[in-house]
Amino acid sequence: MQPSDSPATASRAAYPLLFGIDRPEQLRQLEAKQLPILADEIRRFLIEVTSRTGGHLAPGLGTVELTLALHYVFNTPADRLVWDIGHQAYPHKLLTGRRDNFHTIRQHQGLSGFLKRSESEYDAFGAGHAGTSISAALGMAVAARLNDTAKEVVAIIGDGALTSGMAYEALNNAGDLDANLLVVLNDNEMSISRNVGAISNYLARILSGHAYTSVRAGSKTVLSTLPPLKNLARRWEEHIKGMVMPGTLFEELGFYYIGPVDGHNLSALLATLKNMRGMKGPRFLHVVTQKGKGFKPAEGDPCVYHGVTPFNPSTGKMEKKKSSRTYTDVFSDWLCDMAAQDNKLVGITPAMREGSGLVKFSVDYPERYFDVGIAEQHSLTFAAGLASEGLKPVVAIYSTFLQRAYDQLIHDIAIQNLDVTLAIDRAGLVGADGETHAGSYDYAYLRCIPGLVIMAPADEAECRDMLYTAYRHPAPAVVRYPRGSGPGVVPRVRMQDLPIGKAEIRRTSCAHGDLAILAFGAMLATAEQIAPQLDATVVNMRFVKPLDDALIMQMAEEHSLLVTLEEHVVAGGAGSAVNELLRRRNRNVEALNLGLPDAHIKHGSQSQQLAECGLDAPSLQQRIERKISQMATPNPTSTGDHP
Repeated sequence: MQPSDSPATASRAAYPLLFGIDRPEQLRQLEAKQLPILADEIRRFLIEVTSRTGGHLAPGLGTVELTLALHYVFNTPADRLVWDIGHQAYPHKLLTGRRDNFHTIRQHQGLSGFLKRSESEYDAFGAGHAGTSISAALGMAVAARLNDTAKEVVAIIGDGALTSGMAYEALNNAGDLDANLLVVLNDNEMSISRNVGAISNYLARILSGHAYTSVRAGSKTVLSTLPPLKNLARRWEEHIKGMVMPGTLFEELGFYYIGPVDGHNLSALLATLKNMRGMKGPRFLHVVTQKGKGFKPAEGDPCVYHGVTPFNPSTGKMEKKKSSRTYTDVFSDWLCDMAAQDNKLVGITPAMREGSGLVKFSVDYPERYFDVGIAEQHSLTFAAGLASEGLKPVVAIYSTFLQRAYDQLIHDIAIQNLDVTLAIDRAGLVGADGETHAGSYDYAYLRCIPGLVIMAPADEAECRDMLYTAYRHPAPAVVRYPRGSGPGVVPRVRMQDLPIGKAEIRRTSCAHGDLAILAFGAMLATAEQIAPQLDATVVNMRFVKPLDDALIMQMAEEHSLLVTLEEHVVAGGAGSAVNELLRRRNRNVEALNLGLPDAHIKHGSQSQQLAECGLDAPSLQQRIERKISQMATPNPTSTGDHP
């Protein structure tokens, strides 16, 4: 679809200000009184486009005025805006040259739903996970000082991301370095302070004004020779400010705190930001916004409208999702069923209750449910502490987020051999969220950990049984399952304990052919689809660690070609584990490892991503047939298989 075919083009007349802005310099030419009109246009445009494409809606609706004010006051892109994650940055994309392509957001070969340095010079730092903005912005601020360049650096972080320990590490370091950095807290859940209104907006303008800051600095200088009076003045200031703002923590970390400011009051935002831009050193602006602002359904339920499927812009009613049950649903049911059987079970999530399927558990077993915030490292060590006292923690976590807690997994769980079950969701390719959220690396970083059991279910029924097996295993165990639904195998109510490290033959070659496909996890369905055309033996491997060594050696004895198949990077993956076994046993058999290539797979539908990686059924069959042909007529110039 060309930009001229954008869904919004026909309505260009409805957005006269927005369509006059292709870059922030043009925004800064507007009069301040025009900005509220532009804010309304941006909201209507976001609702119109995302109603057709889906995407993240409520966060962007809440940051419209803040985004306008930041680009209006700061000289972007020379001044750096570092957005924490990308959910809140849709208005930023609209104002920085991506309006005409906005209808492609999160679609194959379209705009990313997150920030990408390769997409725009205005995306100062790429981010798909929360909690990184202050650290990155601090690095930029220090670089500006070392390079002797005059630029402002602003980090915009949501209140939810302040549950991330990394954010506090950065705040602590920034105060110590006395960096020229502005941190803007987008408090969209009223979780820090409810003190918003005319008085606090007025106070923010006063406290950020030149007169006040000059008196404040001058008073400190004069009173420095009179310690008792200096301390009295400092305590008085903190007492007055403490009555109307929760800034003590940030002041103690070395920041000059201003706020809270109404994040939808453009005059207050502009005045405060202009004043704060003239300051030096670490500054902290607390802005309170309403998630979903301007769209009644999103205001009423910002969680549901955080990420949306296509919807009716008049009513907010979303298109019905497919009725097929997902692996996440299977986990949700299993967790509640298991909790009913064992009162020692404890469920833990790092701020992903809905995404990981813990909503029902949190309602049915609130005393055993723990959302620890965006704190993946803490979630694992917290689980380790529970396990050390005889409880049975289950940590529900996305594969991509588990990467953040690798040290804790090794030192706090594995080395101590603590009984923690990891339910790893979103394994493999994840579709529209793209490379930042793909679970492409977990086999590689997990299978090198001694004593860890790693399971990969081929279908929904096996997923339930594997969760049960992992839970009953008296040591650390992992169940890795993909996003979305499986082949539709209905789980058994009565759970089965699977023998650890045992695979199963799902199809035997009719004519005792030379090909065996060793399929890991969700790729089994595709292997079974192409097996008849290839006359292949198919093995459901089930376990990545420990492998079924005996069955693999049997397959190597009976077949001349072993194909390993996984939705995971080839480098260090399950196929590599099979290769290592064959090498250890001195078994010289041809092996073809098929999986994700050595590249970051960009966003698109999961089927598009699989086809791009050569992991859809037609591509796999062609790749295997090509390998068989090469074996029949060796080509010394061949460099191996490529998708």
